[in-house]
Formats: sequence, C-alpha cells, structure tokens
Amino acid sequence: MIRAPWEEKVYRNRHGRGIRTPPFGTRLPHYHTRSGMFDDMAIAQIRRLNAAWPQLLAPLQFAVEDVPPSSPAPWEANPRLTSQAFPASHGIPARVVLYRMPLQSHARSRADLQFAIRDELVLRIAELYGRRPEEIDPDWGM
Repeated sequence: MIRAPWEEKVYRNRHGRGIRTPPFGTRLPHYHTRSGMFDDMAIAQIRRLNAAWPQLLAPLQFAVEDVPPSSPAPWEANPRLTSQAFPASHGIPARVVLYRMPLQSHARSRADLQFAIRDELVLRIAELYGRRPEEIDPDWGM
C-alpha cells in the first residue's frame, strides 16, 4: 500500500529541530571513542598473553582507569603514572591497573600505544610473580 508523504512517520524530536535518523547506518561501523579503542587494545593484549600463560593470568584481575590517583601512597618514593600492580591480600585477587591518559599522552601513534600497553602489562605481571619481563614476553621492551 502506498502512503502519502504527509502520512509517513517523521523521525524528529519534540520541537522539530533534531536529527531525523540515527547517526550511523546499519552497515557503517560505530564511532569508537579514544577510551573504547584503548580498552579494545588492552583486551587484545590480555588475550594474547592469556593464550601463552593461562595459569599466570587466570587469578589476576585487570582494570583501566583514566588517571592515577592524585595522592600516592606514603611509602612510594616514585609513584607510577602509567600502571600499577596490586598484590593479592585478604581474599582480594591480585590486580593490574592501566592508566589510560598518561599512556595515550606519551604515545605518538596507534602502534606506539599498543606497544606501550603490552610493555606495561608484561612489566606489572612480571612484578607480581617476581619474574623478569623477558620470561613472560620475549618481545618486551622492543
């Protein structure tokens, strides 16, 4: 059945000034924010390390925060600005936290950011287990 143009449903907001359709078509990829892309890169590196060391990464928790806490612990002489490892204690599993903004501000390209995420994850995992980072990932630091 053919409908007249004035009978068609119009996608506008209440005042008639909004957008008519969704900003993305059904076949276009959704817009990724910088934080979403960072999360995707971190997840990809965790999956890659988990494939090589499932017994090491199984008990760990991973998190991403925007910035490090503004007040470092009193016993820390050099506060870590890019990532931090928290050992397990009193029923809380060991955690590795990446700080997104410092890592993104030092990276010059997307590949540089991927390498920085990889190096930080490997360094903190090695710190938690008392190993050298080269044992966990031979490409660490390259």
